[in-house]
Amino acid sequence: MKLLVIGKEGRLAHYTDASVLEKYEIAYVPIGSSDEKILENGADADFILVDAISTVSRNVIEKMPNLKMIHSEGVAFNKIDTDAAKDHGVYVCNCKGMNASAVAEQAILLMLGLLRGVATGDAAVRSGNQIKVKENYMLTGSLRELRDCTVGLVGFGDIARETALLAKAFGAKIVYNCRTPKSAEVEETYGANYMDLDSLLRESDIVSLHVPVTPATAGMVNEEFLSKMKEGSYLINTSRGELVEADALLSAIRSGHIAGAGLDTVTGEPITVDNPMLQAEDEVEKKILYSCHVGGITASSFARGYAMFWSDLDKVVRGERPDHIVNGM
Repeated sequence: MKLLVIGKEGRLAHYTDASVLEKYEIAYVPIGSSDEKILENGADADFILVDAISTVSRNVIEKMPNLKMIHSEGVAFNKIDTDAAKDHGVYVCNCKGMNASAVAEQAILLMLGLLRGVATGDAAVRSGNQIKVKENYMLTGSLRELRDCTVGLVGFGDIARETALLAKAFGAKIVYNCRTPKSAEVEETYGANYMDLDSLLRESDIVSLHVPVTPATAGMVNEEFLSKMKEGSYLINTSRGELVEADALLSAIRSGHIAGAGLDTVTGEPITVDNPMLQAEDEVEKKILYSCHVGGITASSFARGYAMFWSDLDKVVRGERPDHIVNGM
């Protein structure tokens, strides 16, 4: 049987035992390959493993007669035509939960980094201004502890719940918003209480995004959303850059309405120096803490994800339903 991998060659082999790989013919095409390139290398493939940022179109699906399953290498699957797959009896699966603990750690890292001025402090030491910056912090009292904050989680899936557990350990007050409030038992487990979105934005010192990109959520963090946030609060985004309107965020920081942002992801990846987020004046730029979309790519996350993939593939080979279906098959 044949497996087509749309993504970076090497990862599959790194996280998979060689004895498993030997059972399959494996072809690779790079991220961003055209439909023609994909079909040239894998029209006869039985399975597709696709990087979460790569596209699998209806055209590709319709021209792969042996195709049985398309599996995201990560959690996201919004660039796979799930309707086309369903129309042709093809499972679409993802690695739900593979990176929950890792991304939650990244969210907490960004929160702490902003509250404690990590980037500013690092720059101060390197430039020989340690004492000046330290004395300013002591005078203004601007460094804060997470335990003194209300953390508002927008969305309450796997990653948000892991974030809640970590924030709970720090002693923070945790509130959340999602389409359906959770049971009292779930709220007690995670130490979180439901709030409507407007109340969450008004009450939270830190607003952390944990929703997927959909037509309903794309650009949800706009001027109106930001205007409802508590004055002096912070925005954290470890989900997808497309959730946030860059100009609106920069304006909210520039005006001083929000204190800053911690961003693991930005619209327009891969980010280049001409990205609008990097063109702001220094006074705005220094209030944004970036990381390079690494929240979910720990070694443990990949090990969990590839274990899910091979488990799903084995089940399909045996004529069984895989465990991580996302297209309603």
